Amino acid sequence: MRAPRKKLTRNVAPIIAARLNGRFSLHMQADGSVAAVSGDTSLNLGQYSRAAIERAGALATGLPLASLAGRSVVARQVHALVQRLAQQGLLDYRLFSPRNAQDVVVIEPQIAEYWPEPAKLSNGDTLVLSRFAYLRRRGNDMVLESPRAGALFRLCDPAIAATLAALSRPQKIGNLRRQAAALDLYLLGLLLNGGILIKLGAKDGDGLRVNEGDGNLVLWDFHDLVFHTRSTEGRHTDPVGGAYAYAAAVPSLPALRPPWPGKSVFLDKFAQPEPASPFARLLRARHSTRDFDDRSPVTLGELAQFLGTTARVLSEWKSGADSGADPEMTYTSRPYPAAGSAYELELYLAVSNCGGLARGFYHYDAGGHALVTLDASAEQLRALLAAAEFSMDASGPPQVLITIAARFGRVSWKYSSIAYSLVLKDVGCMIQTFYLAAADMGLGGCAIGTSNIDLFAKMTGLEFHIEGPVGQFALGRGANRPTPG
Repeated sequence: MRAPRKKLTRNVAPIIAARLNGRFSLHMQADGSVAAVSGDTSLNLGQYSRAAIERAGALATGLPLASLAGRSVVARQVHALVQRLAQQGLLDYRLFSPRNAQDVVVIEPQIAEYWPEPAKLSNGDTLVLSRFAYLRRRGNDMVLESPRAGALFRLCDPAIAATLAALSRPQKIGNLRRQAAALDLYLLGLLLNGGILIKLGAKDGDGLRVNEGDGNLVLWDFHDLVFHTRSTEGRHTDPVGGAYAYAAAVPSLPALRPPWPGKSVFLDKFAQPEPASPFARLLRARHSTRDFDDRSPVTLGELAQFLGTTARVLSEWKSGADSGADPEMTYTSRPYPAAGSAYELELYLAVSNCGGLARGFYHYDAGGHALVTLDASAEQLRALLAAAEFSMDASGPPQVLITIAARFGRVSWKYSSIAYSLVLKDVGCMIQTFYLAAADMGLGGCAIGTSNIDLFAKMTGLEFHIEGPVGQFALGRGANRPTPG
């Protein structure tokens, strides 16, 4: 008697579906428009037919993206609604098996433009993990992410996480899929397009550091790029700023550190009670100004003096050419200190109200002591100024918003492991220089703790890993009393 034949199991392609991310739900308004609602927050999404709204109800559990490809009026309306939700960051995407409807991966966009488009692959292609990709625990989930990726991937199938370890070395896709059926071409294409994986050609070797991205990316250490993208806005969806996220779990530290128990040498009797020099008085006068007098804005002459005092190039030189000890490098000298004299910081000015200077977006040419107009849109300029106004909790936008950007390669070309920390130290030196110059000139200024690296990239056309914002400073003529800080 012959043994019964074993039934062959066909691999079934997973389905990808858009889904409301859980914080919002869709509601039809009295005027026939649709709004995304979460608590007291309501976002109007426009008007759609009742048939389109009914079909969009599937977004609560998952609307297959394939269903958006239709040419009917309803299909086009649903597609437009889904795109609008995606641009507002209100969707995630579930990749699930049609056999049991179980999620394989849930994709959580981290930038507004993200749309799940898989790269085209075949079993003969060779893939390897990006050196920036990492897997971590988030609550009870395992998430796969990268500072280069526009989305993170929540892994629901443990087999995927186990198999990803094999991609620390280059692997043919055919070999990889024999180890884990869940890693089908569609998912691998999404991971490749998302920057989690890189594809190797015949001349790319093992896909090590020099094989990934351009020369500017080669200069980044893993921890520095993660720190840059996660401590700024634009490439993640985590809360930013004064959220007091752990106030219920941990008490605030006291303003003054408790004294050590050793003997104290009290210094007041050795020092003069009042500042003895103009510089000491200037340090005491330094303060933050968050509201500005738009009836009497800062002038172009004052702005020119401020930039010349704080940031212009004073001299240039070259080193390393004769000594033979270090590679050749060009240097400048400027009014503030900088690590290794790299002077990687660049200034970009969003001008809202400045006497003698048109509203717009400018780069400060520190070598030529000139402002160069950049072609940013009015909407982008408004968004940049509005974000600064919100961050300062101010009554209006700053008259001039200075974005401090870094040409990261100026520092990381020389320094390993500490490059990004040196950039931030340089930002601190520059901001204190700004404060002192503003106080000396009778102007108001305020340091701002965050900036949007994605918005800056759009305004300048520069990729975020080449040059990007690392600080901001609002400048203008103060309207009210100084604010401590």
